[in-house]
Amino acid sequence: MTFTNFGLVVALLPAAAFANPYDGVYKQTANAECALVGVDGGSLKIEDNIFYGVEVECRMSNPVDVDQMDATLYEMQCSGEGESWTERAMLMADAEDTGLYMVWNGYAFRYDRCEAPNP
Repeated sequence: MTFTNFGLVVALLPAAAFANPYDGVYKQTANAECALVGVDGGSLKIEDNIFYGVEVECRMSNPVDVDQMDATLYEMQCSGEGESWTERAMLMADAEDTGLYMVWNGYAFRYDRCEAPNP
């Protein structure tokens, strides 16, 4: 490997290291509009360790792998509607990798992944 190629690989490592396995856009309901993120009847998005929900945004930090499960527990530092709060949430891809389970204290949700738009 040349020094130039090595530098390129090292430069790309931080971006790969911080990629979230749950990044994507998810439907709130079966007939949700995938192009509308963060509104009722629209979709939810996870990107760059930020969860964008309905009128709420949560920074996802301190990931902890759940033993013997393909799941991750996050500290969610959230803000929305003039308030801020911190909670924990567990995220897990469904068995077919077509959706996401999100579990908050006392609540569990399953969201289907939105299909990527055709170029």
